[in-house]
Amino acid sequence: MLRRLLAWLAGAPSPRAPASPDTADDAEPPEPEPPGAAGGDDIVVMPIEDAIDLHTFAPRDVASVVEEYLHEAQQRGFREVRIIHGRGKGVQRRIVQSVLSRHPAVDGFRDAPASRGGWGATVVWLKVAAGDAPS
Repeated sequence: MLRRLLAWLAGAPSPRAPASPDTADDAEPPEPEPPGAAGGDDIVVMPIEDAIDLHTFAPRDVASVVEEYLHEAQQRGFREVRIIHGRGKGVQRRIVQSVLSRHPAVDGFRDAPASRGGWGATVVWLKVAAGDAPS
């Protein structure tokens, strides 16, 4: 999902793209379409930091978001990240930790210490990206 977002951003026009010649100078810009109006996936642009909060994502998207986040975090050189999944009934925690147990970038993981979210978050240690490994 994040790779699609990054690719889309790379091809997106500049926010100051010139107006078309048939647009009047005093015309207001068109209103943006509400998310999902075009029938496609909503595009969420998010910075890659050392933590991600999954509360803003639909449960059906959690596994793919975590997979892409781990890939991007590893490519950017992070060695430790924190995934905030919340406490609740533990459903998202199980989904996250299932992804972590099979993801090639993951060196290890455990519940976060109490000061960093306790069992509402998981701390993940990432392997060094193949291109970043010392020779």
